[in-house]
Order: sequence, then C-alpha cells, then structure tokens
Amino acid sequence: MLASLFKKRKKNQYGWFGDYLSWAQVSAESAGYNSDVILERTKDALLKVKNGEAVYERDSVIFDKKEYPHALMAFLQFSSSLKRGPLNILDFGGSLGSTYYQLKEFLTPEICSGWNVVEQQHYVDCGKANFEDEVLKFYPGMVECWSAQKIDLVILSGSVQYLENPHAFLQELASFNFDFILFDRTAFNNRNSDRLTLQIVPPEIYPASYPSWFFHQELFLSHFSNQYKVVASFPSFVPGEANLNIDGRQAATNKGFYLINSSRYA
Repeated sequence: MLASLFKKRKKNQYGWFGDYLSWAQVSAESAGYNSDVILERTKDALLKVKNGEAVYERDSVIFDKKEYPHALMAFLQFSSSLKRGPLNILDFGGSLGSTYYQLKEFLTPEICSGWNVVEQQHYVDCGKANFEDEVLKFYPGMVECWSAQKIDLVILSGSVQYLENPHAFLQELASFNFDFILFDRTAFNNRNSDRLTLQIVPPEIYPASYPSWFFHQELFLSHFSNQYKVVASFPSFVPGEANLNIDGRQAATNKGFYLINSSRYA
C-alpha cells in the first residue's frame, strides 16, 4: 500500500496530502501508527540516549546536538513558580520519554517531581520494561494516570492531531481541570475549518503513513475558553517545522499554546 502511495506523489513524496471527509477514508489509504518498526526504532534510539551513547532523539532519529524547546522550558519553570513547588507532569503521547530525556538535566527536584507518559499500551509495556525510573512513569490513559498521580501540568507535543476524535478528547482534557496545559508542535491550517490529511513519513525516519489533522485555531481553543486563560503562543522549536506544506503548498503552521487555569491563578 505504501509503495503505491509513494508512486502517486513523485515530486512531493513525503509530507501531508489531501482533504479527506472522514477518518475511515484516510485510514483506508494509510498504514497506521501501530507498526512494530516505529516502536523498535524509537526504543533503540532512546536506549542510546539513556545509556549515554547518543545526545538527543526526536521521532526515532538520533542527533549529535540537542535542540532545546525553550518555550517549554520557560513555561515549566513559570508554572513551578506559580505553584510554589515542583510539578507532577503528564506527557500525553510522549513516546518512551523523548521530552523527558531531552530536558532531563533541567528537571531539578525544584521543577519536576514526576514525569508521567500516557501512551498506547505497547509503548507503555516497552517503557515500563526499559525506561521507567523513580521519576519517569508510564500509563495507558489519562484516567489511569490521574488515579495514580496528582497532575499539575499536561504537555501535549505533536500528539493531538493524530487522534481520531480530537475535539472529544479536548473536551475530556478540559474536564480534568488541570492547573496548566501546554500544547506544543500542534498543526493549525489557514482556513476556517479543520482539515484531515494523509501524512507520509520519509523512510529514513521510519516507513509509515497515517491520518493527520490540521486544526482551526479558534475552534481548537474554544474547548478551554470557560476555564483557562491563553497566556502565550509560540512557534515550533524544530527548525523548518514552523510552517508546513499541504499538497506541496504552504498552508499551515506548527505552534504551541500555554494555558493557565483561571479559577486557580487569576
């Protein structure tokens, strides 16, 4: 299936394509997220980081120099100062702890008391077996994490756009009434509605394709308007990722938002 998709797009083989009417429609043309290849490549790369054999991993790719998410680092510190204590963090869709290892040297006991990744079950199993420690934990859902931990701040980096029903999820997220919410690397398109596309990943990262949403910004943020104040917005920290092409044309941005619970922090 992937081979036939690649042949159709010789000029722009990889990236985001189409304007699909339903998740089922785009899923019929994609391979999905559940490939063991993705998990194995991510595990191998992060084990090298954990064992000191590599400096930094992102999307299963190893880098010899870290790219720091300065906005994320600043808002973690700011949230900790507002709380007047360390944060217990929920990292939704956080892979095997990529962001945790990226920031580990900055996650002092004054800033972070716990880093809890919520992921698919096979990632949770792998995380518990290979990466879990006294700070880094893994859970299969937000409810399970919330039941075990008192969460202060939620990080959602490059994850919401890959959910089948993102708006139902955003409503659920708001219902937990967390103190702080931090979206990062989230895709927004330049028109007045959401857009559903097919993302084809370059094979040097891993051979995969899957559905990917581009959100209407006002609709996205409307789920939080009654409880949260949007304190700041910021572009993706990844070079070349702030502006994204759909069907080979610049049509979207990759950005983040920092939200504070207005009922607790005026």
